[in-house]
Amino acid sequence: MTNKTRVIAMYLPQYHPIPENDGMWGKGFTEWNNVVKAKPLFPGHYQPKLPADLGYYDLRLPETREAQAELAREFGIEGFCYYHYWFAGSRLLERPFTEVLATGKPDFPFCLCWANESWSGVWVGRPDQIIMEQTYPGPEEHANHFRALLPAFQDKRYIRIDGKPVFLVYRPMKIPELSAFVLQWQTLAKEAGLPGIYFIGVNHRNILWEPIQHGFDASVAHRLPDTRPWVSLREPMRWMRHKMQKLLGRPTIYPYAEVLSKPVFDEPKAGQSYPTVYPNWDTSARHGSKGLVMHNASPEVFGKQLRAAQAMVAERSADHRLIFLKSWNEWAEGNYVEPDKITGTQFLEEIRKAVK
Repeated sequence: MTNKTRVIAMYLPQYHPIPENDGMWGKGFTEWNNVVKAKPLFPGHYQPKLPADLGYYDLRLPETREAQAELAREFGIEGFCYYHYWFAGSRLLERPFTEVLATGKPDFPFCLCWANESWSGVWVGRPDQIIMEQTYPGPEEHANHFRALLPAFQDKRYIRIDGKPVFLVYRPMKIPELSAFVLQWQTLAKEAGLPGIYFIGVNHRNILWEPIQHGFDASVAHRLPDTRPWVSLREPMRWMRHKMQKLLGRPTIYPYAEVLSKPVFDEPKAGQSYPTVYPNWDTSARHGSKGLVMHNASPEVFGKQLRAAQAMVAERSADHRLIFLKSWNEWAEGNYVEPDKITGTQFLEEIRKAVK
């Protein structure tokens, strides 16, 4: 292990059609459908955001997955954290990672984040339309889930901390009897010859979540900073401007340089916490005028955000110098570092400068 920062990029696999999406949104639907239809909603609004080097890829192609890994490695990203969708034995969007695991390619580190939410139309403004409901039948189902993921945990490419496979849970507090679930998986891991699982709980709200209380090792904040003080307290004119934007049918707009000048970070009383950095954010491709836009995202400001995150983890042991990047490729949410038509590899360059 070197002494450099470990940058782990969240990875969205929704770039290939699946029957569930076909049935809801029309045959052939992928994330690109939302990306290409986006339009600028106010002067200076950068939309649509269109891919450059990798193009409108299909994740069923191994060549695409190899190209992504090669690009990430070139610019200093240690590995991908694939979103994993498990619904009481049913999986969605599993093909890319299943093939990565089965073929051994690309030879690039990875871990998993269980996106334990009901699969709905929220991404396109229809949260009440449920495609697959997230349920938790109990210990037997948790055991089935663990056994299904054991080959991944045993893979030499799997990202580890203190020898333990890293596993993120997207909505930890949604799991009934959470501590019992964690204990069960730790027991199963040791029975399988692993030293355990390194559990990281994702904190989505601006509240202090204590991971240790529920058996977790750490937390990571995957949310934008609380923008309400920026709007209502710092300057009344900003609040008025915000209200005017909504009256004009525009999305909620904040300046990237002010809101995301620092990484997002929790400080629990016990256990570890890892910072998250955001290269950009713009959900108008999915939500139109109901979206949220961090305007004028800047590679330079992103670089400052990265260096601040590095400072937060610099004194830790090598294994624990993690920074989570949100994200590698969430194009319709506007947070990605894959090259686009305007900025090219500038955000990736900032990562390389920071870690190398």
